Amino acid sequence: MRVAVLGGGHGCYAAAVELSEKGHEVWFWRRGAEAFAPVLEKRSIRIRDSRGDREVAIAHPTLSLEEAITSAEVVVIPLPADTHADLAVACAPYWRDGQVAFLPPGTLGSILFAQAARAAGNSADVSFAETGTLPYLVRKHGPAEIVVSAYATRLPTGVFPARNADHAFGLLEQVYSAIERIEDGLSGGLMNAGPIIHPPLILMNAGPLEYFPAWDIHNEGTQPSIRAVTTALDNERIVLREALGYRAPHFPLADHYTLDGDEWMYGNAAHEKLTDSGDWREKIDLKTHRYMREDTALGLSMLVSIGRWLGVETPVASGLLAMASAITGEDLYAAGRTLESLGLDTLDRNAMKDFLHDGI
Repeated sequence: MRVAVLGGGHGCYAAAVELSEKGHEVWFWRRGAEAFAPVLEKRSIRIRDSRGDREVAIAHPTLSLEEAITSAEVVVIPLPADTHADLAVACAPYWRDGQVAFLPPGTLGSILFAQAARAAGNSADVSFAETGTLPYLVRKHGPAEIVVSAYATRLPTGVFPARNADHAFGLLEQVYSAIERIEDGLSGGLMNAGPIIHPPLILMNAGPLEYFPAWDIHNEGTQPSIRAVTTALDNERIVLREALGYRAPHFPLADHYTLDGDEWMYGNAAHEKLTDSGDWREKIDLKTHRYMREDTALGLSMLVSIGRWLGVETPVASGLLAMASAITGEDLYAAGRTLESLGLDTLDRNAMKDFLHDGI
């Protein structure tokens, strides 16, 4: 299949490698000729994972966003949600009928990208899908080298508009075998694990993160009191899903930390693989890191806004967002990924259901 991968993050490099190894013809785009030069010159990326160390050829590294999108049947965008607004506008003119764009994860980016296309006057019938996590636990170890600690084994995914679900899943399942079909784009947004796992870890580890040169929030930073807050936050997410009528499984984050529970998105023992790798022992700037800008500012604001729209209290999400606003000195809800910012807060339940099914 002809697949495009957009972006220069850790997950983007992993997607370009994995999908190339699976035999897809891959167009790999990122901004910045200098940063991308090693891949453009070598036309390959080195990977180390459980299968060993190897070089993987990339068919079409490119600096042309138009070339990447217009060449592909499926476009994979494994970028942080705080890149979506600008990228959605840049992509908007190039979408064409029948394409599927996949945002792992999305934070309601599926709706944002569709709205940007319509605002640009592009009426192509495109399906935008989102899931609960990156398909990879991965870190770049150089300009053309990655280390993958684990691959996702389950990717609960919703499509916007849901009327295109059969077509979209028919293509997506050829790209990612771990895809599991769920109801719609909003259901996909409410599977996002990032806003559950990362805000408690960075906010409750703020002292050591600022004091030490490097700190592993997933190893010594994950203690029982923090896990208790994470579980309470995740319970709020699940209550929102249930209030919207979405079906189980809801992929509770607690399953990520156990060896004998239901298989979570990265399978059993994923947390141990992550901490054993040492790749998450790092310096995290609490004002600029994506855990703050994506998972907290956008992810928690999304949860709080859905709760307000439903009339469901989200005290843990609201409290963490208030703490993050104090740290950054910004009103993160006002600038967040909310139903208000997407122009959906005035819809009633029935109108929202129709919107998620029919699209714009």
